[in-house]
Amino acid sequence: MTSPLSHPFLQVENLARIYPSPTGGDDVTVFDHVNFRIHKGEFVAVTGHSGCGKSTILNILAGLDTASTGNVFMDGREVAGPSLDRGVIFQSHALMPWLTVLENVSFAVKSRWPRWNKQKVCDHAMRYIELVGLKGAEHKKPSQLSGGMKQRVGIARAFSIEPKMLLMDEPFGALDALTRGVIQEELLKICAETQQTVFMITHDVDEAILLADKIMLMSNGPHARIAEIVNNTLPRPRERSAIHKQPHYYPIRNHLVDFLVSRSKQFGALRDAPDATSSPTVFDPADLLESFESTQPELNVVPAPPVGKPHIHLVNA
Repeated sequence: MTSPLSHPFLQVENLARIYPSPTGGDDVTVFDHVNFRIHKGEFVAVTGHSGCGKSTILNILAGLDTASTGNVFMDGREVAGPSLDRGVIFQSHALMPWLTVLENVSFAVKSRWPRWNKQKVCDHAMRYIELVGLKGAEHKKPSQLSGGMKQRVGIARAFSIEPKMLLMDEPFGALDALTRGVIQEELLKICAETQQTVFMITHDVDEAILLADKIMLMSNGPHARIAEIVNNTLPRPRERSAIHKQPHYYPIRNHLVDFLVSRSKQFGALRDAPDATSSPTVFDPADLLESFESTQPELNVVPAPPVGKPHIHLVNA
C-alpha cells in the first residue's frame, strides 16, 4: 500500500464545472470544491447519484473536457488535453465495427508506438487480447461478439497502450450479472499483474468494494462535492464468492448504502455551514466496524448456511 505521505500521482485541486443556464437565469454549478489525490498503483472508485458530475470529472481527468475552475496534475504535469498516458474505457465499447478484434487493438498500439513494425504491433496486441481471454476470437468483427466480449476488447485496447492511468466510466453497467462478475475478476487479475492506477465510476457498491482500494462518495448536485472517502482494507486477492465473509465487508457496505440513501441528501446543509471544509471526510474500516458492532450486534458474524441445504450468495443482488 502506498504511503499517504508520498507524493500523489494524481492531484485534483478545487475543481468546479459551471454551465450557463439554458433559460438565461443563474449559471448551473454541477460540482465545486472537488479535491482528492490518487497514488501510483491505487484503484479508486467513485459513486454517487446521477447528475452529480462523476462522468464530467472523468472527462476532465481524460482531457476531453475542461474545468471551469481548478487544476488537475498527473505525474507532476498539468492535464491540458487528451493524451495516450490516460486510457479511457467508456460505458459502451466504442469499437470500430469494420475492424477485427486484433485490428481494433492494433490501431491503438500503432497510435502509441508508430515506429513499430507490423509483427511487433501484432504480438503486443495479442498479449492483451489473450490477457482478457479472447484468444481465438482475434479475427472476429464486433458484430460477431457478445456484449461481454466487446467490452473485453475495449479493456484490452485500453491496457495495450500501457497508460499511466486508466479511466473507466461504468464499464460493466450494460452487462448481465454473470458476465459482469467474470470480467470484474479478470480486471482484478490484470490490475494485480500490471499495477495499473485506476479511476472508475460505478453505481454498484458491491463492485466498488470488490475492486477498489478507496471509494469516494459524491454528494447530490448541484454544487456536488467529494463528501467522503472510505479506505477499503479488505485483503487482496479478493474473490466475489468469499468477500462477504470478511469482517469489514458489511460495515463498509452499510456505510456506502447509508450515504447514498440518506447522508448524500443531508450533505447540502452541512456543506453550506460557516465552518464547512472543502476536504472530504476519510473513514477507516476499523472505525466503521466499531460503529457497526455497536448498532447491529446481531449481524457481527455472517451466519453459516444450514447443513445439508444449498447456499447461494448473490453479491450483486
